[in-house]
Amino acid sequence: MTARSSEFPHNPYCPYFQQAVELIGRRWTASILRALFAGNERFTDIAKTVPGLSHRLLTERLEELREAGLVTIEPGIKHGTYRLTERGADLRRVFAELEDWNARWYEADQQNLEPSAT
Repeated sequence: MTARSSEFPHNPYCPYFQQAVELIGRRWTASILRALFAGNERFTDIAKTVPGLSHRLLTERLEELREAGLVTIEPGIKHGTYRLTERGADLRRVFAELEDWNARWYEADQQNLEPSAT
């Protein structure tokens, strides 16, 4: 594996980058990964962590993450245990950067929009 430059690439389109962004950017996928980063490994724990996520869609997204090599599923009685693979765990760095960016640009905006307590 070769190291990539953090500078903007000469060719702005990369099919692998596009594929990764589309996977992570699917509805609920990033929240599911955040739940896994936080140590939630059981289906019901992940479901409780992500409000509004149906069990059907959680099952679908976990299978997509498994197919992409980001999650392993260890069979259980009703639902299995879900664990990040090395590839999946490596995304934690990307999410940390996104969290920092979010804190700089969006959380600050939200604080400015909240009505002041008078």
